[in-house]
Amino acid sequence: MESGFGSDFGSGGGGGGKLDPGLIMEQVKVQIAVANAQELLQRMTDKCFRKCIGKPGGALDNSEQKCIAMCMDRYMDSWNTVSRAYNSRLQRERANM
Repeated sequence: MESGFGSDFGSGGGGGGKLDPGLIMEQVKVQIAVANAQELLQRMTDKCFRKCIGKPGGALDNSEQKCIAMCMDRYMDSWNTVSRAYNSRLQRERANM
């Protein structure tokens, strides 16, 4: 039985098993994007949990729910602002090269 890991790296036309560098690059980009999203979610969860949850229990009370929601909104807004500024700077630097 084949594992499936790496099974998408074949050529699109079955041409002798040659690897398609474009396909590999796209798959790597997708994997990096997924890893970045997972890291963002993990960091946001950790930070907001520490900030909002004083005594962990079986359920969140109303104030904890509001705190978590506000914390996550602020975290995402901040992350988006920094990302836009970073991408803008990269584009300016690329244009100056």
